[in-house]
Amino acid sequence: MRVLAIGDVVAKPGRAIVRRLLPSLVRDEAIDVVVANGENIAGGIGSTVETVEDLLAAGVHVVTGGNHTFKHREFHPALERRPELLRPANYPSAAPGRGFGVYTLPDGRRWAVVNLIGRLFMEPVDNPFAAADRALEEIGDRTRVILVDMHAEASSEKRAMGFHLDGRASVVWGTHTHVPTADEEILPRGTGYLGDVGMTGPYASVIGFTPETALARFLTGVPGHYKVAEGDPQLRALLVEIDEATGHATSLRRIKLA
Repeated sequence: MRVLAIGDVVAKPGRAIVRRLLPSLVRDEAIDVVVANGENIAGGIGSTVETVEDLLAAGVHVVTGGNHTFKHREFHPALERRPELLRPANYPSAAPGRGFGVYTLPDGRRWAVVNLIGRLFMEPVDNPFAAADRALEEIGDRTRVILVDMHAEASSEKRAMGFHLDGRASVVWGTHTHVPTADEEILPRGTGYLGDVGMTGPYASVIGFTPETALARFLTGVPGHYKVAEGDPQLRALLVEIDEATGHATSLRRIKLA
């Protein structure tokens, strides 16, 4: 199975480049499954039904979340209704939505996605390592293809999750920092790993926002309104080949398109 993991899609520029480039990328690379992190798709912070539909219409199968998933309250009911929309599994059980899902391709092949969020330098949540164990236990033997989006700030926490799930998940990729890393590898027991996919959006920016609005806060210490940048839109993703019999990754390749 060939899987494409798209990094944090930022606002209108990110959605536009996904719409423009994803269909041909799926065709040319014979991609079976597309997962995209969508916690920044609505104006740079949070998700809405309309912006999620934008990604799904472009060919994304599952949209994962993060620390901004619950920003727009009108989006919460969609998290309950739509199995293709995930929020981190280690939010409290009372939070809207689900943290993992098992899905079926038209040809009958099954695959699962688990969404987690880190605790280091982030808001307090439940233990992501314990949540990952629970999710894998519930997935059980329904599929060996298990994809994990670890939305976290600290590279050490993401790296630790890779080793925690090595041999039990097909691939663990990081999101959240909007900065791509070059540490892709297949871990000793067969799990693919990448510290951070990077964002899909305007790279002439400070993690998606105009340098002027970002600098204002750094220079003054005064919170202000961030404006989404527009220049140099890029799509950043990870392409993973997975042996469906074992669930192990056999190859990983970072994707950068403009």
